[in-house]
Amino acid sequence: MAKVSIAAYVYGRVQGVGFRFATQHQATGLGLTGYAKNLEDGSVEVVACGEQEKVDQLLAWLKQGGPKHAQVDRVLSEPAAPGHYTDFKIKY
Repeated sequence: MAKVSIAAYVYGRVQGVGFRFATQHQATGLGLTGYAKNLEDGSVEVVACGEQEKVDQLLAWLKQGGPKHAQVDRVLSEPAAPGHYTDFKIKY
């Protein structure tokens, strides 16, 4: 099965609520690689690489609001250049 990569930008109350850790847990459970990183504008960048179906599942989870303490207002996503990630990390 072909691998795909996306970059998603999640806006709302997504910092300081365990968003990156919950995203890492979801992505790892789906067998995805990439990372989650807080951005200076208060959003979270998520880069996910893996099978299309699994990437779509993570994207749907992000759009549904992520972890319970988060408040997701919108998610913008675009294709990303495939990275050479071995696992799903939290970047600081």
